Amino acid sequence: MLEHGGRLREAATQYNIPLANWLDLSTGINPDPWPVPTIPAACWHRLPENGDGLEAAAAAYYGNANLLPVAGSQAAIQLLPTLMQTAVVACISPIYSEHPQAWQRAGHRLRFLQNAMLPRALAAATPYVLLCNPNNPTADRHPHDIALDAAHQLKKRGGWLIVDEAFMDPTPEYSLTPLAGTTDAPNLIVLRSIGKFFGLAGARVGFVFAAADIRERMQEAMGPWTISGPAREAARLALQDTVWQSAARSRLLAASERLHQLLAPLGEIKSTSLFATLTSPHTPELHESLARQGILTRHFEQQPLLRFGLPGNEAEWQRLGSALANWKPA
Repeated sequence: MLEHGGRLREAATQYNIPLANWLDLSTGINPDPWPVPTIPAACWHRLPENGDGLEAAAAAYYGNANLLPVAGSQAAIQLLPTLMQTAVVACISPIYSEHPQAWQRAGHRLRFLQNAMLPRALAAATPYVLLCNPNNPTADRHPHDIALDAAHQLKKRGGWLIVDEAFMDPTPEYSLTPLAGTTDAPNLIVLRSIGKFFGLAGARVGFVFAAADIRERMQEAMGPWTISGPAREAARLALQDTVWQSAARSRLLAASERLHQLLAPLGEIKSTSLFATLTSPHTPELHESLARQGILTRHFEQQPLLRFGLPGNEAEWQRLGSALANWKPA
């Protein structure tokens, strides 16, 4: 089992700090989530059904009806490699670690391209190119036009472009989702999630955008009732709440800029609207120092990276700022 952010109970035990006293910045989840209303009792009582409005709401929000709801994008990450012919996958890394593990488990061979951009990945001449956009954990972005051109180039050789856009919601204008599985990009597969931007990670709702054949085989592999009725209802309502979405994007942009400026004196910083990543040789010591003060960040041991999510209120901002101001590398 791979390690992920959000392991707050483990940290509380390790550092002997009560759970309630922690500031968790380890996940990149919106700290000001969409406010879930009371869910109708029928959603708890009846088996979930298609046609309840979730698919229509998702098609409108993402701009593409070529979709399949899944139990969080993690479900698709694990299943997708089993549906594809075994081959070599060019993986732009570092990357969310569940992706390469799933492809390797399914028998594919991985070519890890460290800190590469798409032209280099295409030059690898592999059938599949896999990337996160924006990238988790580095926050690097692949421009829309270059990514779309990559899908077209791969199509010429019978290949596929697989893109995880889990952190794309604050900047929908850069998304490839509207094109996935369409006649313009039939070999493009995009994964989306409501866990990050909407802050509903516990609902376990995501979507796969792909050609019909991929979606049908994935649905068959998953079986019925993959998303609970209450989760479907909450996701439907969140996807339809355009007023909240617009306000959230503005809040996240301002918060991201504030976090970027706060971390800038410590090293190289790259940001998305939901997290910032620090590159520095001192990241292990900083991670440890913050943890001893009850501030949990996400340290990546294979690279000198430390990822910070957004504080949720002014007291949390002041707590983080104070801890950073008082830290000095050894």
